[in-house]
Amino acid sequence: MNPADTHPVMLGSLVPPSGVKPLNFSPGPTSLAAEVEAAIKALFDAERMCSMYLSHRSPEFLDILASVVQRCRAAMEIPDQYEILFMHGGGHGQFAAVPLNLCPNGDEKATYLVNGTWSKRALSEASKYCRPIVVSSENPDGTFTHNPSFAQLDPESRYVYLCSNETVNGIEMHQLPKLGIKAPLVVDASSDFSTKPIDWVGCNVGVLYACASKNLGHPGVTLCVIRKDLLGTPSQHCPGVLCYTTNVREGNLWNTIATFNVEVINIYLQWLIAQGGVHEMERRSIAKSAMVYNLIGSSEGFYGTPISDPSIRSRMNVPFDVAGGDEETTRDFLIQGWERGIVGLRTLTPFGVGKYLRASLYNGVSVHQVEVLVSFMAGFMKAARAKQVCR
Repeated sequence: MNPADTHPVMLGSLVPPSGVKPLNFSPGPTSLAAEVEAAIKALFDAERMCSMYLSHRSPEFLDILASVVQRCRAAMEIPDQYEILFMHGGGHGQFAAVPLNLCPNGDEKATYLVNGTWSKRALSEASKYCRPIVVSSENPDGTFTHNPSFAQLDPESRYVYLCSNETVNGIEMHQLPKLGIKAPLVVDASSDFSTKPIDWVGCNVGVLYACASKNLGHPGVTLCVIRKDLLGTPSQHCPGVLCYTTNVREGNLWNTIATFNVEVINIYLQWLIAQGGVHEMERRSIAKSAMVYNLIGSSEGFYGTPISDPSIRSRMNVPFDVAGGDEETTRDFLIQGWERGIVGLRTLTPFGVGKYLRASLYNGVSVHQVEVLVSFMAGFMKAARAKQVCR
Protein backbone atom coordinates (compact mmCIF):
# COMPACT_ATOMS: atom_id res chain seq x y z
CA MET A 1 0.00 0.00 0.00
CA ASN A 2 1.19 3.50 -0.79
CA PRO A 3 2.01 5.17 2.57
CA ALA A 4 0.16 8.25 1.34
CA ASP A 5 -3.07 6.21 1.34
CA THR A 6 -2.88 6.05 5.15
CA HIS A 7 -2.54 9.83 5.43
CA PRO A 8 -5.25 11.24 7.74
CA VAL A 9 -6.98 13.10 4.92
CA MET A 10 -7.19 9.91 2.86
CA LEU A 11 -8.92 8.25 5.81
CA GLY A 12 -11.52 11.02 5.98
CA SER A 13 -9.97 13.09 8.75
CA LEU A 14 -11.32 16.61 9.24
CA VAL A 15 -8.56 17.62 11.68
CA PRO A 16 -5.68 19.48 9.96
CA PRO A 17 -2.15 19.75 11.38
CA SER A 18 -1.80 21.23 14.86
CA GLY A 19 -2.05 25.00 14.82
CA VAL A 20 -3.78 25.18 11.41
CA LYS A 21 -7.32 26.55 11.44
CA PRO A 22 -9.72 24.17 9.67
CA LEU A 23 -11.83 25.34 6.73
CA ASN A 24 -14.59 22.73 6.64
CA PHE A 25 -16.09 21.95 3.24
CA SER A 26 -17.62 18.67 4.43
CA PRO A 27 -21.04 17.63 3.06
CA GLY A 28 -22.32 17.39 6.62
CA PRO A 29 -22.39 17.70 9.47
CA THR A 30 -20.68 20.95 8.77
CA SER A 31 -19.47 24.05 10.55
CA LEU A 32 -21.66 26.87 11.75
CA ALA A 33 -20.93 30.54 11.21
CA ALA A 34 -18.46 31.91 13.75
CA GLU A 35 -21.10 34.19 15.29
CA VAL A 36 -23.44 31.24 15.78
CA GLU A 37 -20.70 29.15 17.39
CA ALA A 38 -19.89 32.02 19.76
CA ALA A 39 -23.54 32.37 20.76
CA ILE A 40 -23.78 28.63 21.43
CA LYS A 41 -20.72 28.74 23.68
CA ALA A 42 -22.28 31.61 25.59
CA LEU A 43 -25.22 29.37 26.52
CA PHE A 44 -22.97 27.56 28.96
CA ASP A 45 -21.96 30.81 30.63
CA ALA A 46 -25.47 32.20 30.92
CA GLU A 47 -27.13 32.75 34.27
CA ARG A 48 -30.10 30.61 33.33
CA MET A 49 -29.77 26.84 32.96
CA CYS A 50 -28.51 25.80 29.54
CA SER A 51 -31.15 24.22 27.31
CA MET A 52 -29.04 21.06 27.16
CA TYR A 53 -30.46 20.21 30.57
CA LEU A 54 -33.68 22.22 30.67
CA SER A 55 -36.88 20.24 31.04
CA HIS A 56 -38.71 20.27 27.71
CA ARG A 57 -41.89 21.23 29.56
CA SER A 58 -40.40 24.04 31.63
CA PRO A 59 -41.63 27.60 30.96
CA GLU A 60 -38.07 28.55 30.02
CA PHE A 61 -37.89 25.98 27.24
CA LEU A 62 -41.45 26.68 26.10
CA ASP A 63 -40.33 30.27 25.49
CA ILE A 64 -37.41 28.98 23.39
CA LEU A 65 -39.73 26.69 21.41
CA ALA A 66 -42.22 29.48 20.73
CA SER A 67 -39.36 31.74 19.63
CA VAL A 68 -37.84 29.25 17.19
CA VAL A 69 -41.21 28.50 15.59
CA GLN A 70 -41.86 32.23 15.16
CA ARG A 71 -38.37 32.89 13.75
CA CYS A 72 -38.61 29.97 11.35
CA ARG A 73 -41.99 31.15 10.10
CA ALA A 74 -40.70 34.68 9.64
CA ALA A 75 -37.35 33.77 8.06
CA MET A 76 -38.85 31.37 5.50
CA GLU A 77 -42.18 33.17 5.05
CA ILE A 78 -44.14 30.05 6.05
CA PRO A 79 -47.91 30.71 5.78
CA ASP A 80 -50.27 30.12 8.68
CA GLN A 81 -51.79 27.05 7.05
CA TYR A 82 -48.60 25.13 7.83
CA GLU A 83 -47.50 23.57 11.12
CA ILE A 84 -43.82 23.47 12.16
CA LEU A 85 -42.41 20.46 13.99
CA PHE A 86 -38.96 19.49 15.31
CA MET A 87 -38.77 15.73 15.03
CA HIS A 88 -36.39 12.83 15.62
CA GLY A 89 -34.95 10.38 13.10
CA GLY A 90 -33.26 12.65 10.58
CA GLY A 91 -33.99 12.51 6.87
CA HIS A 92 -34.10 8.73 6.99
CA GLY A 93 -36.92 8.89 9.53
CA GLN A 94 -38.86 11.12 7.15
CA PHE A 95 -38.37 8.65 4.28
CA ALA A 96 -40.78 6.44 6.24
CA ALA A 97 -42.79 9.17 7.97
CA VAL A 98 -44.05 10.71 4.73
CA PRO A 99 -45.91 7.63 3.39
CA LEU A 100 -46.94 6.56 6.88
CA ASN A 101 -48.65 9.94 7.39
CA LEU A 102 -50.03 10.50 3.89
CA CYS A 103 -50.97 6.95 2.79
CA PRO A 104 -53.24 5.58 5.52
CA ASN A 105 -54.08 2.32 3.74
CA GLY A 106 -50.57 1.50 2.58
CA ASP A 107 -51.55 0.84 -1.03
CA GLU A 108 -51.97 4.41 -2.28
CA LYS A 109 -49.97 5.59 -5.27
CA ALA A 110 -47.21 8.17 -4.71
CA THR A 111 -44.91 9.54 -7.40
CA TYR A 112 -41.18 9.64 -6.66
CA LEU A 113 -39.04 11.94 -8.80
CA VAL A 114 -35.62 10.29 -8.51
CA ASN A 115 -32.72 12.56 -9.43
CA GLY A 116 -29.95 11.27 -7.19
CA THR A 117 -28.75 9.15 -4.31
CA TRP A 118 -31.09 10.40 -1.59
CA SER A 119 -34.34 10.40 -3.55
CA LYS A 120 -33.44 6.87 -4.64
CA ARG A 121 -32.97 5.84 -1.01
CA ALA A 122 -36.23 7.57 -0.02
CA LEU A 123 -38.01 5.57 -2.73
CA SER A 124 -36.61 2.32 -1.35
CA GLU A 125 -37.91 3.07 2.14
CA ALA A 126 -41.30 4.34 0.95
CA SER A 127 -41.94 1.17 -1.05
CA LYS A 128 -42.67 -0.54 2.29
CA TYR A 129 -45.59 1.79 3.04
CA CYS A 130 -47.14 2.87 -0.28
CA ARG A 131 -47.24 2.03 -4.00
CA PRO A 132 -44.53 4.20 -5.58
CA ILE A 133 -44.62 5.36 -9.18
CA VAL A 134 -41.03 5.99 -10.20
CA VAL A 135 -39.97 8.77 -12.55
CA SER A 136 -36.19 8.55 -12.63
CA SER A 137 -33.33 10.30 -14.45
CA GLU A 138 -30.77 7.62 -13.57
CA ASN A 139 -28.30 6.96 -16.36
CA PRO A 140 -27.48 3.39 -17.51
CA ASP A 141 -24.19 3.55 -15.57
CA GLY A 142 -25.97 4.44 -12.33
CA THR A 143 -25.04 8.14 -12.35
CA PHE A 144 -27.39 11.12 -12.25
CA THR A 145 -26.64 14.16 -14.39
CA HIS A 146 -30.08 15.70 -14.97
CA ASN A 147 -33.58 15.91 -13.50
CA PRO A 148 -36.45 13.60 -14.46
CA SER A 149 -39.35 14.83 -16.56
CA PHE A 150 -42.14 16.60 -14.69
CA ALA A 151 -44.62 16.01 -17.52
CA GLN A 152 -47.48 13.51 -17.46
CA LEU A 153 -47.38 12.73 -13.76
CA ASP A 154 -50.03 10.37 -12.44
CA PRO A 155 -52.94 12.56 -11.23
CA GLU A 156 -54.01 9.83 -8.78
CA SER A 157 -50.78 10.19 -6.82
CA ARG A 158 -51.29 10.88 -3.14
CA TYR A 159 -48.21 13.11 -3.31
CA VAL A 160 -45.18 13.84 -5.49
CA TYR A 161 -41.83 13.45 -3.78
CA LEU A 162 -38.56 15.15 -4.70
CA CYS A 163 -35.19 16.04 -3.21
CA SER A 164 -34.46 19.67 -4.01
CA ASN A 165 -30.68 19.30 -3.64
CA GLU A 166 -28.88 16.00 -4.17
CA THR A 167 -25.66 16.40 -2.18
CA VAL A 168 -23.85 13.40 -3.65
CA ASN A 169 -24.70 14.14 -7.28
CA GLY A 170 -24.46 17.94 -7.30
CA ILE A 171 -27.95 18.55 -8.72
CA GLU A 172 -30.21 21.28 -7.33
CA MET A 173 -33.63 22.63 -8.16
CA HIS A 174 -33.03 26.33 -7.69
CA GLN A 175 -36.80 26.81 -7.66
CA LEU A 176 -39.41 24.22 -6.79
CA PRO A 177 -41.46 23.10 -9.82
CA LYS A 178 -45.14 23.77 -10.37
CA LEU A 179 -46.32 20.34 -11.42
CA GLY A 180 -49.83 21.05 -12.64
CA ILE A 181 -51.57 18.23 -10.75
CA LYS A 182 -53.50 18.35 -7.48
CA ALA A 183 -51.14 16.07 -5.58
CA PRO A 184 -49.14 18.03 -2.98
CA LEU A 185 -45.39 18.30 -3.27
CA VAL A 186 -43.25 16.60 -0.63
CA VAL A 187 -39.74 18.05 -0.47
CA ASP A 188 -36.56 16.73 1.08
CA ALA A 189 -34.80 20.07 1.58
CA SER A 190 -32.20 18.76 4.02
CA SER A 191 -29.24 20.41 2.32
CA ASP A 192 -30.70 23.61 0.85
CA PHE A 193 -33.36 24.79 3.32
CA SER A 194 -32.74 28.41 4.38
CA THR A 195 -30.54 29.07 1.32
CA LYS A 196 -33.33 30.30 -0.97
CA PRO A 197 -36.97 31.39 -0.71
CA ILE A 198 -39.80 28.88 -1.17
CA ASP A 199 -43.12 29.48 -2.94
CA TRP A 200 -45.14 27.41 -0.48
CA VAL A 201 -48.60 27.97 -1.94
CA GLY A 202 -47.71 28.48 -5.61
CA CYS A 203 -45.75 25.21 -5.74
CA ASN A 204 -48.40 23.32 -3.74
CA VAL A 205 -45.97 22.26 -1.02
CA GLY A 206 -47.63 19.76 1.30
CA VAL A 207 -44.68 18.60 3.39
CA LEU A 208 -41.12 19.87 3.55
CA TYR A 209 -38.44 18.56 5.86
CA ALA A 210 -34.79 19.34 6.53
CA CYS A 211 -32.40 17.63 8.91
CA ALA A 212 -30.49 20.31 10.78
CA SER A 213 -26.88 19.37 10.10
CA LYS A 214 -26.37 21.32 6.86
CA ASN A 215 -27.98 24.75 7.12
CA LEU A 216 -29.82 24.88 10.44
CA GLY A 217 -27.67 23.54 13.26
CA HIS A 218 -26.18 20.20 14.17
CA PRO A 219 -27.34 16.56 13.96
CA GLY A 220 -30.17 15.32 16.12
CA VAL A 221 -33.27 17.23 15.05
CA THR A 222 -35.29 17.48 11.84
CA LEU A 223 -37.46 20.42 10.89
CA CYS A 224 -40.79 19.38 9.36
CA VAL A 225 -43.28 21.78 7.80
CA ILE A 226 -46.71 20.20 7.20
CA ARG A 227 -49.79 21.71 5.61
CA LYS A 228 -52.67 21.47 8.04
CA ASP A 229 -55.14 19.84 5.64
CA LEU A 230 -52.81 16.80 5.38
CA LEU A 231 -53.09 16.06 9.09
CA GLY A 232 -55.54 13.68 10.74
CA THR A 233 -55.35 10.50 8.64
CA PRO A 234 -52.07 8.70 9.37
CA SER A 235 -51.64 4.98 8.89
CA GLN A 236 -52.61 2.97 11.97
CA HIS A 237 -49.06 1.56 11.78
CA CYS A 238 -47.39 4.98 12.01
CA PRO A 239 -45.36 5.18 15.26
CA GLY A 240 -46.11 8.19 17.40
CA VAL A 241 -42.56 9.52 17.14
CA LEU A 242 -43.06 9.88 13.35
CA CYS A 243 -46.73 10.90 13.37
CA TYR A 244 -47.33 14.48 12.29
CA THR A 245 -50.88 14.54 13.68
CA THR A 246 -49.80 13.30 17.10
CA ASN A 247 -46.88 15.70 17.37
CA VAL A 248 -48.92 18.72 16.25
CA ARG A 249 -51.69 17.85 18.72
CA GLU A 250 -49.12 17.62 21.52
CA GLY A 251 -47.45 20.91 20.63
CA ASN A 252 -44.11 19.37 19.59
CA LEU A 253 -43.87 17.69 23.00
CA TRP A 254 -45.33 14.19 22.55
CA ASN A 255 -41.97 12.89 23.73
CA THR A 256 -38.79 14.65 24.84
CA ILE A 257 -37.82 17.08 22.14
CA ALA A 258 -34.11 17.68 21.40
CA THR A 259 -34.02 20.80 23.57
CA PHE A 260 -30.44 21.93 22.95
CA ASN A 261 -30.61 21.28 19.21
CA VAL A 262 -33.78 23.36 18.99
CA GLU A 263 -32.15 26.29 20.76
CA VAL A 264 -29.20 26.06 18.36
CA ILE A 265 -31.68 26.40 15.46
CA ASN A 266 -33.14 29.44 17.22
CA ILE A 267 -29.68 31.02 17.41
CA TYR A 268 -28.97 30.11 13.82
CA LEU A 269 -32.19 31.69 12.56
CA GLN A 270 -31.50 34.83 14.58
CA TRP A 271 -28.12 35.06 12.84
CA LEU A 272 -29.66 34.40 9.42
CA ILE A 273 -32.25 37.15 9.85
CA ALA A 274 -29.58 39.59 11.06
CA GLN A 275 -27.47 38.81 7.98
CA GLY A 276 -30.28 39.87 5.67
CA GLY A 277 -32.48 36.79 5.62
CA VAL A 278 -32.98 34.01 3.13
CA HIS A 279 -32.61 36.32 0.13
CA GLU A 280 -29.12 37.30 1.29
CA MET A 281 -28.26 33.63 1.83
CA GLU A 282 -29.31 32.93 -1.75
CA ARG A 283 -27.17 35.79 -3.04
CA ARG A 284 -24.17 34.44 -1.17
CA SER A 285 -24.80 30.90 -2.39
CA ILE A 286 -24.86 32.07 -5.98
CA ALA A 287 -21.64 34.04 -5.50
CA LYS A 288 -19.79 31.24 -3.67
CA SER A 289 -20.70 28.49 -6.10
CA ALA A 290 -19.97 30.72 -9.11
CA MET A 291 -16.38 31.17 -7.90
CA VAL A 292 -15.79 27.43 -7.86
CA TYR A 293 -17.63 26.66 -11.10
CA ASN A 294 -15.88 29.53 -12.90
CA LEU A 295 -12.49 28.17 -11.91
CA ILE A 296 -13.48 24.68 -13.04
CA GLY A 297 -14.76 26.06 -16.34
CA SER A 298 -11.59 28.06 -17.02
CA SER A 299 -9.19 25.27 -16.05
CA GLU A 300 -9.10 23.76 -19.56
CA GLY A 301 -9.98 20.34 -18.24
CA PHE A 302 -7.65 20.21 -15.24
CA TYR A 303 -10.76 20.33 -13.05
CA GLY A 304 -14.02 18.80 -14.20
CA THR A 305 -17.58 18.53 -12.92
CA PRO A 306 -20.15 15.92 -13.96
CA ILE A 307 -23.07 18.33 -14.33
CA SER A 308 -22.88 20.14 -17.67
CA ASP A 309 -26.17 22.05 -17.39
CA PRO A 310 -25.53 25.23 -15.33
CA SER A 311 -29.25 25.60 -14.59
CA ILE A 312 -29.25 22.52 -12.32
CA ARG A 313 -25.74 22.70 -10.87
CA SER A 314 -25.90 22.63 -7.09
CA ARG A 315 -24.95 25.78 -5.23
CA MET A 316 -24.57 23.73 -2.07
CA ASN A 317 -22.36 20.83 -3.20
CA VAL A 318 -19.91 21.20 -6.07
CA PRO A 319 -18.54 17.83 -7.27
CA PHE A 320 -15.24 18.05 -9.13
CA ASP A 321 -12.35 15.86 -10.16
CA VAL A 322 -8.66 16.68 -10.35
CA ALA A 323 -6.68 15.91 -13.52
CA GLY A 324 -9.45 13.68 -14.83
CA GLY A 325 -9.53 11.71 -11.61
CA ASP A 326 -5.84 10.78 -11.63
CA GLU A 327 -5.25 9.09 -8.27
CA GLU A 328 -1.77 10.42 -7.57
CA THR A 329 -2.65 14.01 -8.47
CA THR A 330 -5.89 13.82 -6.47
CA ARG A 331 -4.00 12.47 -3.47
CA ASP A 332 -1.47 15.31 -3.69
CA PHE A 333 -4.32 17.81 -3.98
CA LEU A 334 -6.05 16.49 -0.84
CA ILE A 335 -2.86 16.33 1.22
CA GLN A 336 -1.71 19.82 0.25
CA GLY A 337 -5.19 21.18 1.00
CA TRP A 338 -5.22 19.43 4.39
CA GLU A 339 -1.86 20.98 5.26
CA ARG A 340 -3.51 24.38 4.71
CA GLY A 341 -6.57 23.46 6.75
CA ILE A 342 -8.86 22.72 3.79
CA VAL A 343 -10.79 19.63 4.87
CA GLY A 344 -13.95 17.74 4.00
CA LEU A 345 -13.48 17.56 0.24
CA ARG A 346 -13.39 13.76 0.45
CA THR A 347 -15.29 12.11 3.27
CA LEU A 348 -16.13 8.46 3.84
CA THR A 349 -19.70 7.66 2.80
CA PRO A 350 -21.91 4.56 2.49
CA PHE A 351 -21.44 4.92 -1.27
CA GLY A 352 -17.63 4.87 -1.35
CA VAL A 353 -15.45 7.80 -2.36
CA GLY A 354 -15.83 7.69 -6.14
CA LYS A 355 -14.07 9.81 -8.74
CA TYR A 356 -15.34 13.19 -7.60
CA LEU A 357 -14.43 15.32 -4.63
CA ARG A 358 -17.07 17.70 -3.25
CA ALA A 359 -16.87 21.24 -2.00
CA SER A 360 -19.93 21.86 0.17
CA LEU A 361 -20.80 25.55 0.46
CA TYR A 362 -23.51 25.74 3.09
CA ASN A 363 -24.52 28.98 4.79
CA GLY A 364 -21.89 28.47 7.50
CA VAL A 365 -19.14 28.59 4.85
CA SER A 366 -18.19 32.22 4.30
CA VAL A 367 -17.40 33.92 1.00
CA HIS A 368 -13.84 34.44 2.25
CA GLN A 369 -13.42 30.73 2.96
CA VAL A 370 -14.49 29.91 -0.59
CA GLU A 371 -11.98 32.47 -1.87
CA VAL A 372 -9.27 30.59 0.05
CA LEU A 373 -10.37 27.30 -1.51
CA VAL A 374 -10.44 28.71 -5.05
CA SER A 375 -7.03 30.35 -4.58
CA PHE A 376 -5.59 27.02 -3.45
CA MET A 377 -7.17 25.21 -6.40
CA ALA A 378 -5.74 27.74 -8.85
CA GLY A 379 -2.27 27.57 -7.27
CA PHE A 380 -2.27 23.77 -7.24
CA MET A 381 -3.25 23.66 -10.91
CA LYS A 382 -0.47 26.08 -11.86
CA ALA A 383 2.14 24.09 -9.93
CA ALA A 384 0.96 20.77 -11.38
CA ARG A 385 1.19 22.08 -14.92
CA ALA A 386 4.65 23.52 -14.29
CA LYS A 387 5.71 20.15 -12.97
CA GLN A 388 4.51 18.48 -16.15
CA VAL A 389 6.47 20.94 -18.29
CA CYS A 390 9.66 20.20 -16.30
CA ARG A 391 9.23 16.52 -17.01
